[in-house]
Amino acid sequence: MRNARLRDLAKVIRSKNSGPFEITFDVIFDDDATYQRVKESGALEQAKMALLYNVPAEDIIACMFFDPAMAFKLTLRRAWAQGSVGERDTFGAQQHAPLLDIVVD
Repeated sequence: MRNARLRDLAKVIRSKNSGPFEITFDVIFDDDATYQRVKESGALEQAKMALLYNVPAEDIIACMFFDPAMAFKLTLRRAWAQGSVGERDTFGAQQHAPLLDIVVD
């Protein structure tokens, strides 16, 4: 299946709190062929993640594939501290939505 969305390829796509100043995203695959396809596609490269989340590159703490787990991890600095006034998602559990529609060739 060419030009598939990430939501159709990954088993898990999630975001979560990673401390008071960071949020982390996990994309986990359940087969090596799909994992390798996404990894080699360039769809999750750092520059694209910075654009997708509208953050400067220096706010990306981790943007990496982890082969033993067939997973991708992205960690960003939070725009504001967890629990601070105006903060909308203290657990960071609803920030993964932009990843869902990434198209993978």
